[in-house]
Amino acid sequence: MWWFRSVLVLLVFVVPALRAQGDAGGRVLLVLPFDNRSGQANLDWVGESFAETIDQRLSSAGYLTISRADRDYALDHLGLPVGFRPSRATTLRIAQTLDAEYVVVGRFNLVNGNVEAEAQVIQVNQLRMSQPLKESNSLQRLLDLENSIAWRCAREIDPHFSVAVSTFQAASQNIRLDAYENYIRGIVAQSPDERIKRLKAAVAAQPNYTAAVLALGRAQYAARDYDAAAATLAKVPATDPAALEANFYRGLSRFNYAKYAEAEAAFAFVANRLPLPEVVNDQGVAQARQKKDGTALLQRASIADPQDPDYHYNIAVSLRRRGNLPQARAEADQALKLRPQDQEAKLLDGVLAGTTPPPPGYDPQERIRRTYSEAGVRQAAFQLDQMREAKNESLPPAARAITLAQSGQEYLNNGLLLEAEREFQQAIAADPRSPDAHLGLALVRERSSNAAEARAEAQQSVSLKPTVAAYLLLARLDMQANQLPASAQDTANALRMEPNNAAALAMRQALQSRGQALP
Repeated sequence: MWWFRSVLVLLVFVVPALRAQGDAGGRVLLVLPFDNRSGQANLDWVGESFAETIDQRLSSAGYLTISRADRDYALDHLGLPVGFRPSRATTLRIAQTLDAEYVVVGRFNLVNGNVEAEAQVIQVNQLRMSQPLKESNSLQRLLDLENSIAWRCAREIDPHFSVAVSTFQAASQNIRLDAYENYIRGIVAQSPDERIKRLKAAVAAQPNYTAAVLALGRAQYAARDYDAAAATLAKVPATDPAALEANFYRGLSRFNYAKYAEAEAAFAFVANRLPLPEVVNDQGVAQARQKKDGTALLQRASIADPQDPDYHYNIAVSLRRRGNLPQARAEADQALKLRPQDQEAKLLDGVLAGTTPPPPGYDPQERIRRTYSEAGVRQAAFQLDQMREAKNESLPPAARAITLAQSGQEYLNNGLLLEAEREFQQAIAADPRSPDAHLGLALVRERSSNAAEARAEAQQSVSLKPTVAAYLLLARLDMQANQLPASAQDTANALRMEPNNAAALAMRQALQSRGQALP
């Protein structure tokens, strides 16, 4: 989220420990694919889909979830094949390898067209497994089923968890099942051709399905189809959280075709919002390829991660180009200390020391970093959430509610309903008389198609402090319920407060088109 930009700039560069998973406050969580008990191998994708959905929802609920890539790494580290379905004992070994405090495991069956699923939450440190959390729904409503299971897992871990199940459901209400199936089949496919084929099918079925667009772009990048990757990744909206990863790989795609200005712009987009060292480094490298001085950016990357030899090497190359040979040699020395067998660094160090004659045409280039740390992003965002919550706790209740409501509104503006409700609920807990928090929660309820609770929260907001936004929300709800006189009254109240409000004027026109005049 963009609201933590200024704090994140400070923390990523002053506290590189954000990249570690430790000290996560008992909220590190691993979700394993559900066992397929249907006897139908063509439904194996459903088991993977449970893990994907629950992981996403619990991440939004404030847990540090472990990615598929890290989960597969743990399996490989333990000598187990990808796709292996572990016993309880092996599950605990995987969890301990990944430092997870909680593990979600489950199974599903298909009975008369209905998916019957159950999940259990394992509390690793206490070796305690919850009672089965059982849900069922039709296969066509698989996402509703998975969201319900995710919500129940959140409640099992934290009985005081206050986000509504309807908000979990709304988080994926616009995703088509055929697009979702192809997306899941695509991300787990072992063949690059099959992966791209499935992901293309997902995007074709639903062009605005951001997760599928990002996965397709990454698959095209991995297949070295850089033009196609750049074109695909450019379709991820700038306001979507996935835009960070999309622009990183878009920058690499442009870099690989020597389109360095476009690469720099893509890396800068990411670095301005989430300045992880590899991103800042690549922005500096892209500048250097354009004959610009990228030294400052390269130094920022090294300050953030001083144990990375590539960053020291890059600074040495850049400083040599500027003629600052003593400092360049110091950086080359440091690169060699960190990676003694680096032959390029040895040559550069010898040239700078004057002990090795430079080969004909010697022109060393800064090194690009080609791996985006999804785990690093998750950990940084999680740690920032934790620090922000700690800071909020020190504020007086009314001030804490204002801060939380503002944060919730930013989430809401970016379409992140679950995160938004979490903030609004915390704001109301801090100050039950916060009109902004009640209005924000009303807007969440409106978007999750819960009209009754949306109306109740909007009315509560108006009773605390009448606002144009609250009146217009009531006007929309009344119009949807075909209560036109009430909608007209709400609109009139809004226009009395702001006679030139565009949304209120549009609502008046909509009412007039249906034969309803304002009082």
